[in-house]
Amino acid sequence: QVQLVESGGGLVQPGGSLRLSCAASGSVFRIAVMGWYRQAPGKQREFIATITMGDITKYGDSVKGRFTISRDSAEDTWSLVVNNMEPEDTAVYYCYAEEDGYYGGKGYWGKGTLVTVSS
Repeated sequence: QVQLVESGGGLVQPGGSLRLSCAASGSVFRIAVMGWYRQAPGKQREFIATITMGDITKYGDSVKGRFTISRDSAEDTWSLVVNNMEPEDTAVYYCYAEEDGYYGGKGYWGKGTLVTVSS
């Protein structure tokens, strides 16, 4: 099993920046892909980005340009930096991890952290 805990959410002014972090614990050696999703009020959960253990990144079409995902392999953490934030970025942000297929490919979710963009 893998446990995920997000941190870094809160209130941000429009145009500001935010860094979210996700810390993994448990069977972290199983993890092959790490990522972020978000869910705005009244909307479906939306893909933001993923990064692999080989540092290959992928971004959702709606977030390209302002979002950057990175990882710290030594600390079993990964982060999401969001620049030039907009009120439409208000959402609960979830970190995600997926096991390597060798271990079954199971996906894991954090409980989410709320980000509110408002003046």
